[in-house]
Amino acid sequence: MNTDRRVAVVTGAGSGIGRAVALALASAGWSLALAGRRAEPLAETAAAAGAPDALCVTTDVTDEDEVGALFAAVRDRFGRLDLLFNNAGTFGPGGVPLEDLAAADWRAVVDVNLTGAFLCAQAAYRLMKEQDPQGGRIINNGSISAHAPRPDSVAYTATKHAITGLTKSLALDGRPYRIACGQIDIGNAATEMTERMRTGILQANGELAVEPVMAAADVARTVVHMAELPLEANIPFLTVMATSMPYVGRG
Repeated sequence: MNTDRRVAVVTGAGSGIGRAVALALASAGWSLALAGRRAEPLAETAAAAGAPDALCVTTDVTDEDEVGALFAAVRDRFGRLDLLFNNAGTFGPGGVPLEDLAAADWRAVVDVNLTGAFLCAQAAYRLMKEQDPQGGRIINNGSISAHAPRPDSVAYTATKHAITGLTKSLALDGRPYRIACGQIDIGNAATEMTERMRTGILQANGELAVEPVMAAADVARTVVHMAELPLEANIPFLTVMATSMPYVGRG
């Protein structure tokens, strides 16, 4: 164990934003614990990051026991935790009108996006509070949807609004223990989840339109900036978005 290296847990690390952030953290000298549902993508992320010693733990973030096992493995391998990037999430069934959304599909999105984020934050908080020196940072992956919804996205949008409340509570409750918490709200990063932006996505006026995207690596550099602030400084909320996407102003 190299105690000079900072330690980060990245959930949803097998693809998309999670993989991009893992690569950027590794490049900045962080030790990595990578969590996701499937082992093979985690191993691919570790290889791409040039981090063969990364701790890869298959984890269902909705399962309290599996989340507990993830953070116990982090404690056993590294002895401490400096950063949780709380990134695992799902959009749920796309294009389903509110009146047709099944309760089971609603619960599935809430379980991953909100309950999963809570369980990971809770486990990270416990470890950061108990370790010596005390403290660490949690960065929650919010969304532009934490501010403005897309059509037919009630479950995703509701959970991302709830993440804002989670962020504020973690930031407040973490103050006595040097645990900082912030949120990054991302708009149109180029990942598998946003592939439909390139071909046309439903707008508020009912039309389909192609939307600009930005590189996931630019999001990752922003997360690293938030992560590397001293614990005496915090960015509670930050939005990073494709410059010309229809968010600021009227379309």
